[in-house]
Amino acid sequence: MGDPMTEQLRGSAAIVGIGEAGVGHVGRGVMPLDLLAEATRTALDDAGLSLSDVDGLFSASAYYPMAALNVAEYLGIRPRFSDGTNVGGSSFIAHLQHAVAAVNAGMCDVALICYGSTQRSDSGGLVSIGEQSPYERDYRPRYPLSAYALAAARHMYEFGTTREQLAEVAVAARQWAQLNPDAVVRDPLTAEDVLNSRVVSSPLSVLDCCLVTDGAAAAIVTRAERAADSPNPAVFILGTGAAHWHRSITNMPDLTTTAAADSGPRALTAAQVQHSDIDLLMLYDAFTINTLLFLEDLGFCGKGEGGPFVAGGRIRPGGSLAVNTNGGGLSYGHPGMYGMFLIMEAVRQLRGAAGDRQLEKHDVALLHGNGGVMSHQATAILGTAAAL
Repeated sequence: MGDPMTEQLRGSAAIVGIGEAGVGHVGRGVMPLDLLAEATRTALDDAGLSLSDVDGLFSASAYYPMAALNVAEYLGIRPRFSDGTNVGGSSFIAHLQHAVAAVNAGMCDVALICYGSTQRSDSGGLVSIGEQSPYERDYRPRYPLSAYALAAARHMYEFGTTREQLAEVAVAARQWAQLNPDAVVRDPLTAEDVLNSRVVSSPLSVLDCCLVTDGAAAAIVTRAERAADSPNPAVFILGTGAAHWHRSITNMPDLTTTAAADSGPRALTAAQVQHSDIDLLMLYDAFTINTLLFLEDLGFCGKGEGGPFVAGGRIRPGGSLAVNTNGGGLSYGHPGMYGMFLIMEAVRQLRGAAGDRQLEKHDVALLHGNGGVMSHQATAILGTAAAL
């Protein structure tokens, strides 16, 4: 049984504007809020709105513990409703859920969801910031990499997953990136390149890990009735779900199963769609193991079957399942907290504005965000007007 209240919200709100800025390397002297403001301006222009229209603000940051306050001050706005929920990289998919509720409750009319980072220009200094468990610290893990390496090692031990299968995830992402002129890394990549690259936390090599880049992104959400006046096609929020089972990796109940097993079904039920309806998957691929785990936990294949499932080019361009068509965190860009960029690509695809990588069928997209060390999982399903 689904939640009647959640299902009632299906398609009641829409994304009407998106914007990005500085994905790659902007250099010293640029603040995260500078990039965030640039992305916000682009998103508002895209939506045909102005900053004075924004009365709802949703933001999270590794730089600013009180992100909503910092962002509002920098932008010079006085929102009626603010949400600074920070659950890691999945925060912005969770913010989609919160924004739908807020605009429907009349707490705001135009919601801005936004993020900015200069992580690469800061020499990757925020890569390892986190609330590392004191019980883990003595083992000197590379946070958060070692946590994901533990999951990969357990998956390999329990299900026979191979490094070649993990490498396929990176190769598929790179092939999508080669179709995207805005991707940070577009050089050819083979499975052998991944397997021969430097191991940084066994069994994961450097090419199993996401990029470290700068970047900012923003999205504008409003009620469906108002979205009808937008200059670009509205992308409707069909359903959302979120879940978390642990914070530290040593308290993860099962290293091979994430809380996506809860958030995914919640979103699918609310959206009233089935797996066969999904045209695009945007999965938070901070590491290659993420993609396998989320394909399994979201129900696109059985538990332990993720490795064989991606083999043979299934998630590459031209394959039977489109996954991370922008190149993902592995090849497009990854400014510390990646969830906003899942939204960016999904909206482009659903609008039919993705250029050489545009999918022929593009009515429904599933976005899945990951926060912490596989700690918080958030799923959202977006659709075109045809999907309503």
